[in-house]
Order: sequence, then C-alpha cells, then structure tokens
Amino acid sequence: MSNTKQNGSIIAIITMMFLYAMISFVTNLAAPIGVIWKNAFGGASANTVGMLGNAMNFLAYAFMGIPAGKMLSRVGYKRTALIGIAVGFFGVLTQFCSGFFVEAKTVGFVIYLLGAFISGFCVCMLNTVTNPMLNLIGGGGNRGNQLNMIGGTLNSLAGTLTPLFVGALIGQVTKETSMLDVNPVLYIAMGVFAMAFIILSFIPIEDPAIGKTDSSTVFEHSPWAFRHFVLGVIAIFVYVGVEVGIPGTLIYYLSDTKADGGGLPIMTATAIAGSVAATYWLLMLVGRFIAGFIADKISSRTMMLCTTIIAIALLATAMILGKSIAVSMPVFTGKAFEMVTVPICALLFVLCGLCTSVMWSCIFNLATEGLGKYTASASGIFMMMVVGGGLLPLLQNFVADNAGYMLSYIVPLAGVVYMCFYALIGSRNVNKNIPVN
Repeated sequence: MSNTKQNGSIIAIITMMFLYAMISFVTNLAAPIGVIWKNAFGGASANTVGMLGNAMNFLAYAFMGIPAGKMLSRVGYKRTALIGIAVGFFGVLTQFCSGFFVEAKTVGFVIYLLGAFISGFCVCMLNTVTNPMLNLIGGGGNRGNQLNMIGGTLNSLAGTLTPLFVGALIGQVTKETSMLDVNPVLYIAMGVFAMAFIILSFIPIEDPAIGKTDSSTVFEHSPWAFRHFVLGVIAIFVYVGVEVGIPGTLIYYLSDTKADGGGLPIMTATAIAGSVAATYWLLMLVGRFIAGFIADKISSRTMMLCTTIIAIALLATAMILGKSIAVSMPVFTGKAFEMVTVPICALLFVLCGLCTSVMWSCIFNLATEGLGKYTASASGIFMMMVVGGGLLPLLQNFVADNAGYMLSYIVPLAGVVYMCFYALIGSRNVNKNIPVN
C-alpha cells in the first residue's frame, strides 16, 4: 500500500515538473516576439508597444487567479491542469492566426494580444496547480520549498530555450519581420500542448490530502486574515515584475542602436540581444538547480534575505555604471557558449538571474506556511497577483521610453528592496491563533 502511494507521489511530482516547464515556455514567448511588434510600429512608445503582449499575458492572472483557486478546490488538481493545457493550445493557436494579417498589422496585433491574454489563463491555471501540489507533497517547510526549486529548474530551462528559438528564427528584426517568421515555434508549442493533454489524461494523479477540503469544511476566516500572506501577495506581485522586467527590458536595450541604447553595432545588437536574455534565464536554471540540493537545509527566509541583498547591489551598480565600460561575457547562443562584448550593465543585469531564481518558491513557501485549509484559495489569490509580471515591466518600459533605459531599472530595484523587507520582517506569521484545521 505504501509503495503504491509512493509511486503515485513520484508520478505526480514528475507531472508537475513538466507543467513547470510548459508555464515558462508559454510565458517567455512574449518578450522576444514583442521585438517584432516594437519594430513594426516604431515611434516614441516602441518599447511600451513591444511589452504589451507580455502585459496581456500577465493581465489574465488578475481575472483568472481566484477562479483558478476555486476550480482547484472543486474539480481537483488533474482536471484543472487539463483545462489549463486545453486553454493554452487555443491561446497559442490565436497567436498563430495573427500572422495571417501581414498587411493589416493593427488587426494582427490585436489578435496577437488576444492570444497572449488567452495564454495567460493557461499559465495561471497551471501555476495554481503546480506550486501548492509540490509544496503539499513535500509536506511544506524546507522539503516543499526544495521540490518547487527543482521544478523551477525545468521552468528556467524552458525559459532559456524559448528566446533562443525565437531569436534564431527571426534573426535581425526589421519592419518586414512578421509573426510568420516564428511559426515553427508556435507549431512546437501547439504540439507540446496536445501531447501533454493526451499523456496527462492517462496519468493517475491523486489530489494530496493535506489542505484538501470538501463541502463540509467550515471556513471561519480567509487567507486575508494572515498578515504574512497579505504582505506575501504584494511580494509576489513585485517579484514577477522584477523577474520579467530585467531580461525583457534588456532585450530592447541591447537591440536599440540609438544613443541611449546598448551602444552596439546593429548586426551585433540584434544577434546577441536574445542570447543575452537567454543567459539570464540560464543562470536562473543554475540557481534553482543548486538551490534544489540545499533548500532542505537552508530556510526560505535566509535564502530570500541573501539573494535580495545581492540583487540590490547588482541593480544599483548596473544603473550607475551603465555602458561606461565594455566587458566580455560568455553567452549561450543555442549551440555553444561564445564570448561577446556587452556594456557592463548588461552583465550585471544577467547576474541578477542567480538571485531571482529562488525568490518565487521562497515567497510562496513563506506566504502559505501555516495556512492549512486556506491553502487552495490562497494559491488562487497568489496567482491573481502575478499580474505584476505584466504591469511592472510595462511601467519600466514606459520609463525607458521617457527617461532612458538605466533609469527604468529603478522599478525592479524598488521591487527587490520590498522583497528584502518581506524576508526580514513581513514573512513572520503573527496570526498563529487562527485555526487552520
């Protein structure tokens, strides 16, 4: 009996790991594809336009976060995941259809934004499933955090490969570059979704008993009654904005050949922008991989505090130095690592990937610790606030359009400062008197 239960847990863990990768694959399509729309429309607000697809992707969280949490409680983890995968297929299909409107680019852009919005519903539902299930299977605490770290490693791997795929397909972006140039990536995405739906349909996954509720469960309070959860919701809002905004804006900065841009030759800039951003995600993979081995020995609070302090130092130094110094850094181009010359700020921004790699699971673990029967609804609220990944990068690129790229990084810097506060003070559960059984 115990062997059967253990095998079921292993299958569930592997499935959640795969879903982790799919979440990143869909989410990270937005920034590199945004370069196409940025160049297609141009103008003084080009960066803001380019980031709209990413904004729509994350805006979906605001609408789907709480319903996804309720869906988790009513239909279970497996059915929620299957519905999310089906929605993801149609989201990518809609983005694919935008490529047929090459001449009517405004119509095509609207259809693309709709597809990004639908895809956002998908990643919201999948996120709602993966995080609490891995945390609950691990029994919470450091072990639950460790499983989420390992899942985050696969998430980062998909995040590394996505901009490389898109960058290799579109090459140098011009006004003639269209969505048709990234069709192979969209074909792959739809194929993966279809295959995942079929495979998951046959995998027996039993919902974890911890935190499970039914119609007889009485909820005297809500997750909002817990101070550490409320502050954690804010922390996840700013975290996702920081995680997405740093590499997303970096792509635009390096591919911008104007005075405030990366200061690189046109061919060099367009060739390496996506690869540099991919290296950021690769470092997130490295960070999560390492953390997966040590997370059961180091508390989430300690890990969060150390990484936020380092990130503050990196961001502040990058903003001060800008492109005053050119440095060489190894960049993964899809086939091998190559040494390329970039402004020193680009190297420092990329190194932030090591820090942001562990923040999501640390915040989620700290914010949901001790919630018991409120975990499922808390997860839905948490997902709603992931909308920060769309709003903060949009704000950052608005600042970039009007005040310059370096000053725009004040947005993620402020976010990291808040997360440091959360790790130090805000994450402590001061509401232990509330019954959670």
